[in-house]
Amino acid sequence: MRRWLALLTVVTLSLHVACGGSSDSAPPPPTERRPNVVFVLTDDQDLPSLAFMPKVQALLVQQGMRLDEHFVSLSLCCPSRVTTLRGQYAHNTGVYGNNPPEGGFEGTYTKGLERSTLATWLQGAGYRTAFFGKYLNGYPDGAPAGYYPPGWDEWYAGTTGTPYRGFDYDMNENGTTVHYGSADEDYLTDVIARQAEDFIRRTVAADPDRPFLAYVAPFAPHAPATPAPRHAELFPDARAPRTASFNEADVSDKPAWVRALPPLTADQITELDRLYRHKLQALQAVDELVERLVNTLQATGQLAHTYIVFTSDNGYHQGQHRMDSGKMTAYEEDLRVPFVVRGPGIAPGSRATRVTTNVDHAPTRAALAGATAPSFVDGRSLLPLWRGEAPAEWRQVLLLEHKPDKNDEAARRVSQFVATSGREPPDPMDVVAAGGDGMDITSFSGLRTAAGITYIEYDTGEREFYDRAVDPAQLNNAWVRTPADQRAQLAAWLAALRNASGEALRQAEAHAP
Repeated sequence: MRRWLALLTVVTLSLHVACGGSSDSAPPPPTERRPNVVFVLTDDQDLPSLAFMPKVQALLVQQGMRLDEHFVSLSLCCPSRVTTLRGQYAHNTGVYGNNPPEGGFEGTYTKGLERSTLATWLQGAGYRTAFFGKYLNGYPDGAPAGYYPPGWDEWYAGTTGTPYRGFDYDMNENGTTVHYGSADEDYLTDVIARQAEDFIRRTVAADPDRPFLAYVAPFAPHAPATPAPRHAELFPDARAPRTASFNEADVSDKPAWVRALPPLTADQITELDRLYRHKLQALQAVDELVERLVNTLQATGQLAHTYIVFTSDNGYHQGQHRMDSGKMTAYEEDLRVPFVVRGPGIAPGSRATRVTTNVDHAPTRAALAGATAPSFVDGRSLLPLWRGEAPAEWRQVLLLEHKPDKNDEAARRVSQFVATSGREPPDPMDVVAAGGDGMDITSFSGLRTAAGITYIEYDTGEREFYDRAVDPAQLNNAWVRTPADQRAQLAAWLAALRNASGEALRQAEAHAP
């Protein structure tokens, strides 16, 4: 009688066998030796922009596999990157934001989370490891001079200056600060491309049979999305995608922080179109970086032994639901990110449709290396999907999380609002008014199910419910029309996941209560 329950029943019956945990992952596919891994992680890349990267399309998409249902669990840079390194949801890392004391690099460092990551696991398994580009927000504040994390044999990370602008920045290069200026050759994406190529060539020359991990993390296309000078005139007519939810006309069904947003002005739309063009332009150097690394692997005889992964730390909205450019929400634009992989045993041009997430990155690397991931890991290995297998059981639901930073700019604006207005939160309309830009998003947790449902619980008591099969743009919050038994089951499922970890969490993902 109820379509949602019918869909849930079908998925539940088709995915019935007990979940294989990260420590039970199958060994890497048969090759002459354990495979290399080149992991490319962009910054703030929405899914549609992948179509503007012809080299990634030709070298990875056409020669590898797309994961069509790949998401992040928390759409914000530092929490997502810590999840990628550790294989844990934010409620288990304790990192929800980009700023100290609890978030950012400083919070991660203080918690000691870097002592066990995919880098330490692969290094312990005999891999040579190297990092290039953007690490965690705020790095290296709070750490000793020259610090870089355990697990990395070589380290090239942006630090001070203006790395987000692509020029005039410093890098920690194996413990030494090196400055780059404003010359064309100093453009940051090109610099890390050269460094990664050099690492691969030196590593192969020293021992062609030793596997390696190259973690390549461009700052692009994060705002202000400065393109390389050679790309600055491209895509003159491009504009942000005009999805069905772009500058949504009626947000009366949305939570208070959205209802407080006025329609976007013509000037705002002009600006977000400008930013989108710059993001596309900035991605062209990343596109060339991928080509350079593929060519390097081919030239060194390593391409057939290497998995190349391309993905992003979070999605990005630009104009959806009246929001200006940003992230952090539970809407599709922020959660869905590109994911492409090429490597041994992967059929060219193939696709996978199971729900996958950044929580799976770390256990997948461990499985490739033949290492055992720690029991704290929440994710699962993606290797069965990469090989075209159909696991008897897989996650039916993805946990979604968000908590505002305690020490971020939005919190400062809220304090100023309280001081000047004489009114106190928790009125969510006051919180939004303090920021005025839609980024002061109320804390929430939620579910995104394989059966097509998005369900969000806000700390204010507000709820959102979308059946994406009939409302993919998430225009109509159907919570008030949701039957009581569906409400109860969704709330129970979320409660089972919200504080779970490890195998218990994987079981809760796979079985609706």
